[in-house]
Amino acid sequence: MTFTAEFRCIAGCAGGYALDEVIYRCPKCSELLEVVHDLEALRTRSADDWKALFGARWRQVEEPFGSGVWGKHEWVAPQLESQHIVSMLEGGTHLTRVPRFAAALGLGDVRVKQCGTSHSGSFKDLGMTVLVSSVAQMIARGRPIRAIACASTGDTSAALAAYAAAANIRAVVILPRGKISTAQLVQPLAAGALVLAVDTDFDGCMRLVQDLADREGVYLANSMNSLRLEGQKTVAIEIAQQLGWQVPDWVVIPGGNLGNVSALGAGFDMLYHLGLVDRRPRICVAQAAHASPLHASYTNQWADLAPVKAKTTLASAIQIGNPVSFKKAVRALRAFDGVVEVATEAELADASASADRDGLFTCPHTGVALAALTKLARRGDITRDDRVVVISTASGLKFADFKVGYHEARLADVAAPVHRNVPLELPERYDAVRDALVRGLG
Repeated sequence: MTFTAEFRCIAGCAGGYALDEVIYRCPKCSELLEVVHDLEALRTRSADDWKALFGARWRQVEEPFGSGVWGKHEWVAPQLESQHIVSMLEGGTHLTRVPRFAAALGLGDVRVKQCGTSHSGSFKDLGMTVLVSSVAQMIARGRPIRAIACASTGDTSAALAAYAAAANIRAVVILPRGKISTAQLVQPLAAGALVLAVDTDFDGCMRLVQDLADREGVYLANSMNSLRLEGQKTVAIEIAQQLGWQVPDWVVIPGGNLGNVSALGAGFDMLYHLGLVDRRPRICVAQAAHASPLHASYTNQWADLAPVKAKTTLASAIQIGNPVSFKKAVRALRAFDGVVEVATEAELADASASADRDGLFTCPHTGVALAALTKLARRGDITRDDRVVVISTASGLKFADFKVGYHEARLADVAAPVHRNVPLELPERYDAVRDALVRGLG
């Protein structure tokens, strides 16, 4: 059986477009596109057969199927030929229990999906392997693509630069100058990308990169390109697989440009429509209070997007006031009985530090999701009987300054860090060390 997929307009305009066509919006109405799979063809293989196939490929050593993305090749980019796949063994990440964090909220089964343990340190790898592989195939077939370009607050640029370098394709990155962490800035530089630091915010960078894609023959790598979302939807499939082909009651995810929520929705929808699971989870999108246009829409009965000037937030990767994937996100949240919650700077920092006490090292964006979960639990919207998965989007190692600033009580808008921990400076005397030990261990 041949499996196929194509781009279609999210507004329902007639017609489809090949996945190797350079197109980002519907030519009829200018809405975003989405990837639509031939589900009838996929149903020719039973749900049990899909489970067996995905299980056999899980973390195997044979490339590319050991990848969490390419182990689901037929559900992601079925027309992509294997010789063009550019993979760094992305995905297949751990689903980590946080029992002390859960107990403090009166909850039972809470787990964190560690997407940040992927190659470049964020979930963006999952989408970028699909996009860069697709471009590699396009170039091999003669399409005149000069480079792949993105606007980024950090993680997208790192993933693009790494995968483009592996494919020997030029990468162009447009960043807001002075508004990302040093670790995030150095990643695309190290991989040889052309990095342009512009005096604007992410939304300004996004406008520029769209103009470049329209005029200069570069291929757009941001999440308005639905090829990215095809890789990111495999997070949903992995979660179900890791839970024995069950879905959690709730999934909580940080939201900035909002591509990831529609990606997760697409993954859970495929699982449901192809019979691998028997229900859908509820979804909560968590936004930083300083950049929360989706929350404003939600609290106003899903009003149309009112773009905002995002304020500076510790969760810099989601400091976005005009999210490109807004309509896709709203559609997914409505389908999944979803909610939107916000977190202040102090709330996200304290929640991140609290989860770290379970052995994690969470990024500030994961802190936003954990803070949202905290609020939902305290209101009783999520209870002890609910199984919850929080999506961790990036490695905390990219945000060491955030961690140091928290424990040194130097973070803006975090006046009294609840879980602050500092070293005890002592003289070289046994009695001093012993006394500190006794006091410290209670």
